[in-house]
Amino acid sequence: MQNQAKSNVLLVNAREAATMLAVSPRKLWAMTFEETPGLPYVRCGRLVRYSPDDLKAWVEVQKVGGAS
Repeated sequence: MQNQAKSNVLLVNAREAATMLAVSPRKLWAMTFEETPGLPYVRCGRLVRYSPDDLKAWVEVQKVGGAS
């Protein structure tokens, strides 16, 4: 049941997003706010959250080389 609940998560925090992308939280911050185009994010008040679906789509766009 817990795996099903995790697959239905709409937003994750920065630490979880960094883990998903296998980068440090500091690198995630740079990828979000210093690079163009940056990672898509959702602001909830002062909090920054990431959609797992947006992260997966961003990774797909970043792919280079190999047969497409």
